[in-house]
Amino acid sequence: MKRYLKYVPDLMAVFMAVIFLDSLRYKFTDHPKTQEIFGRLDGWAGTIGAPGLFGHTGLFSQYVIGSIELLAAGLLLVGLHPRFKHLQAGGALAGLLVMMGAVSFHLFTPLGIDPNNDGAGLFVAACTNLAFAVLLLGVFRRAGLVELVRRVSGIPKPF
Repeated sequence: MKRYLKYVPDLMAVFMAVIFLDSLRYKFTDHPKTQEIFGRLDGWAGTIGAPGLFGHTGLFSQYVIGSIELLAAGLLLVGLHPRFKHLQAGGALAGLLVMMGAVSFHLFTPLGIDPNNDGAGLFVAACTNLAFAVLLLGVFRRAGLVELVRRVSGIPKPF
């Protein structure tokens, strides 16, 4: 059993990447479901004085969020290679940030947990990816996160 447990983090990373990559067909093609979700969020943002925040050219547009999800998926998958495990931590961190936003907007805006009337599948996927990102960063890839921060910040490796 123990020999199989070592694959759990990689399976979680693959699951996260599949969810992120699957969502891109909606975000990058301006699918009506995506228009509805980001339209609702943009309408809500307008009521708090930030119109256009979730619009097509907004700071949190479907294209910006989709690009971050694409980056996260790429890092999660490249991190499957033993030499690049630290990149998996970067993918998990990007995924954590995006999913924290997604879950928050589902819970605390008029979007709600079932905006597509599909049994809350989108919300469940966001919660699952959020939980996996927390587990990857907090349990399985802590050393990888430290290594990534060290490399990005230019801190030399200790002897």
